[in-house]
Amino acid sequence: MRSRFATRSSRLALAAVAALALGGAATATAAADSDGFTTRPCATSDLTFKVTPETQAGGYYLITAKARPGIICHLEGVFPSASFGSHPDTEVSPAEHSVSEDVVLAGSAVAYAGINPKSTGNDNGVQFDRLHLSVAGDEENSVTLRLPDTATVDRPIATNWHADRADAVPFAG
Repeated sequence: MRSRFATRSSRLALAAVAALALGGAATATAAADSDGFTTRPCATSDLTFKVTPETQAGGYYLITAKARPGIICHLEGVFPSASFGSHPDTEVSPAEHSVSEDVVLAGSAVAYAGINPKSTGNDNGVQFDRLHLSVAGDEENSVTLRLPDTATVDRPIATNWHADRADAVPFAG
């Protein structure tokens, strides 16, 4: 006689959760098997964020998201909701034209998004020292992050969330 915990989907679900808790599946996708086990979507409050200036692609900010202790969730492969101020012209637009794979966050696993504050090649722009950021769909619970330097903002763009930081470079164009 098999217990209900001995089913294939239960074993896979428990194995996936255990692997994520140990940080061994940084690039795992949200679905563990065809039986539909999924993690819950991340809320902004489930995560901690770090902003790092990068010089590649003319300069951008690398946003690193990590789940708070005890949280297991996934970020959908879409760009974050972000703006540098309250005016609609400071809201980021997508740098990518398709949805990426979801990124499961737990333990040491992280997700990356790149935000280029100035995607134009002119001298226009307004300067800001803070970024308002939230997970797409959770805009009411945004966080305000202090930027490491003052950003000149003109048509900002953002990449989707990715498990590999090399995929989070926002090329304008």
